[in-house]
Amino acid sequence: MVQRLTYHRRLSYNTASNKTRLSRTPGNRIVYLYTKKVGKAPKSACGVCPGRLRGVRAVRPKVLMRLSKTKKSPSGGLACCNSWGRKELDTTELLN
Repeated sequence: MVQRLTYHRRLSYNTASNKTRLSRTPGNRIVYLYTKKVGKAPKSACGVCPGRLRGVRAVRPKVLMRLSKTKKSPSGGLACCNSWGRKELDTTELLN
């Protein structure tokens, strides 16, 4: 017979904060493991590029607080690499 699974916490609905995955224990039982929400990397502030910032970890805000500065902000933390390159080119043209 198939093993029945039950939630271990009080919330008994399949909501966004109550996501689970299946796991097999050493005693050969199948149980639910509660998963954390997936984070998103920040968007570029330039407004031109559609993607997310590279070089920044895609984590939830609470985890982001504990990260080191190099892992949570690339090159000033605002522009994507394309915009940053264009900005450097513009400044060098002005200087010359």
